Amino acid sequence: MPINEVYLTLQDSQEKMELRMDFFGLQECEPGHSWGPGLRDAYILHYIHKGHGSFRYEDQTAQLGPGQGFVIFPDERIHYTADEEDPWTYSWIGFRGIYAKSLLQRGSCTPEHPIYSAASGTCFTSFYDDLIHVRHHAGGDVHSLGILYKVLGDLIRSAPAPAAYHKSPSRDSYIRKSIRFIENGYSQRMTIQDIAEAVGLDRTYLSGIFKEHFGVSLQSYLLEYRMRRAAELLRNPELSISDVAHSVGYNDAFLFSKMFKKKQGHSPRHYRQQLK
Repeated sequence: MPINEVYLTLQDSQEKMELRMDFFGLQECEPGHSWGPGLRDAYILHYIHKGHGSFRYEDQTAQLGPGQGFVIFPDERIHYTADEEDPWTYSWIGFRGIYAKSLLQRGSCTPEHPIYSAASGTCFTSFYDDLIHVRHHAGGDVHSLGILYKVLGDLIRSAPAPAAYHKSPSRDSYIRKSIRFIENGYSQRMTIQDIAEAVGLDRTYLSGIFKEHFGVSLQSYLLEYRMRRAAELLRNPELSISDVAHSVGYNDAFLFSKMFKKKQGHSPRHYRQQLK
């Protein structure tokens, strides 16, 4: 009998910009069952348990079977169809976050090459059952995020050696230094030029490699980091909105509120009321 279940797992404690899991599911497809052509707004990793089907991306079509899988990338036009004679059964896991793109790239999965083959001993065959098992437990959202990291870790382990995607150590070093500078100084006045000077790169070049690595601009990363930290601080009722603004590098509480609403969808005051 066809199974088509999706469970949302996002909770307040999982409001993370680095990586978050949004949904997962499993489907035993009917012959010829298809999705698309269309776009999705999240990264969605599919693993094929049995049966066969086709996955169309860009101008290519891949015929896939058990032990293989495909990744849907945000805003990439795709179309996939179950085989008429031997329709596939697959499970999937949907996620977002600025680490998603770089982790998938380390697993040799890109919009131009979204197909993978799972190595033996990986968790692909069981991640659906594992997520079902933990979702109602205390700390289930944390366990679920751990399972997502394990899936992506096994994807990287399954990648061809040498992996198709590599970044030079110097680029990784610049990115790590930038992130460390932000984490240590986000409560102070900080510009992209300040970050570039701290790591010793031209700001345009640094922004470019940051965009390539994470899929978001350096400016956006800084803003999202500050707003995520602000959301954590707003849980403390003893801190005023102005206190929180100063704590994340804003002397102007009005500007802080505007930026917070832009990223979180609510004003700081409304966000705090929702927590109550």
